[in-house]
Amino acid sequence: MAVPKKRTSISKKRIRKHIRKRKGYGAALKALSLAKSLSTGNSKSFLYDKKNQRLE
Repeated sequence: MAVPKKRTSISKKRIRKHIRKRKGYGAALKALSLAKSLSTGNSKSFLYDKKNQRLE
């Protein structure tokens, strides 16, 4: 027979929420850093073919 689970406390809920937000913030910083290095041409960790880029 199914038994209802206990309610999660507000503090635990907030902690988990902040952890998720921090992970997203870190991923956004990495993406921005990679975009900046690609735009300046200083990227060493991301390989792409410069010959096939179109200028618009």
